[in-house]
Amino acid sequence: MRAVVVRSYGGPEVLELAEVPVPEPGPGQVRIRTRAAAVNPVDLATRAGHLVQGGLMASRDVTGLGWDVAGVVDAVGPAVAGLSPGDEVIGLSDRLDLALGTHAEQVVLDATAVARTPAGLSPEAAATLPLNVLTADQALDFLDLRAGQTLLVTGAAGAVGGFATELAAQRGIRVVAVAGAQDEELVRGLGAEIFVPRTRELSAAVRSAVPGGVDAALDAAVVGPAALEAVRNGGAFAAVVGGAAPVPLRGTRVANVWIRADGPRLAELALLAAGGRVTPRVAGTFPLADVATAHRLLEKGGVRGRPVLTP
Repeated sequence: MRAVVVRSYGGPEVLELAEVPVPEPGPGQVRIRTRAAAVNPVDLATRAGHLVQGGLMASRDVTGLGWDVAGVVDAVGPAVAGLSPGDEVIGLSDRLDLALGTHAEQVVLDATAVARTPAGLSPEAAATLPLNVLTADQALDFLDLRAGQTLLVTGAAGAVGGFATELAAQRGIRVVAVAGAQDEELVRGLGAEIFVPRTRELSAAVRSAVPGGVDAALDAAVVGPAALEAVRNGGAFAAVVGGAAPVPLRGTRVANVWIRADGPRLAELALLAAGGRVTPRVAGTFPLADVATAHRLLEKGGVRGRPVLTP
């Protein structure tokens, strides 16, 4: 089968579509024939060697790319219940020790990392969900806000920020969204109550809209300390998308929320997407052989959604 790999680290030119052995599912695993796989910033970071430099991944001769997948189960390992060949599924590959990722014609995942794809959700749309919607959801769980409290979301027009805005609004949380001025209509449509254009004076702008500061911040744009300063004393701060968590000043509760695969919760979130309550956004589709173009598109910035590879 074909898979996207890198043998050295660098720009999009190091990406290679290689012939590799077809993986076999072990106990508790399923093999998925890929129909769509999103490209995320973590794939760019992996390709460039940042995960190795940061000590998150061991350097190796061949590194596969890809976290999200949508496709069809084509083989099931021992001790798997509830999934069978022919099932339409989505899943998340969250282990950094695996030789191959989801940017491949077939991928093996733990069954616990997989969810059925609801009717009405295309493979391309479904493939944009796992990494980004679970990151947003798990960050909101850490922040633990009640209905009526305020949440600052930076990067609210992006993938994680957009999902966070929608999910928070559905929990009754008042969302203060930060994005480019041109994205105000978009983020208000996702459920933001208050809009703050990107500015170097972020804390002052947010505190002008919410005197005393917001109850919590979900920092999808990796703003860091400037976003923390907009949070009230004793509030909470979630760093996501690989951003380093700032020092927990003023009694704030701070964490870097690292993604974990969660098939059952992904199934619930996918149903929200199929029902129109969560909005997948596909920023173009590309064949596996054109993966470098997808990387360049995402690297350029300003993309609303995720490029999707279609083997």
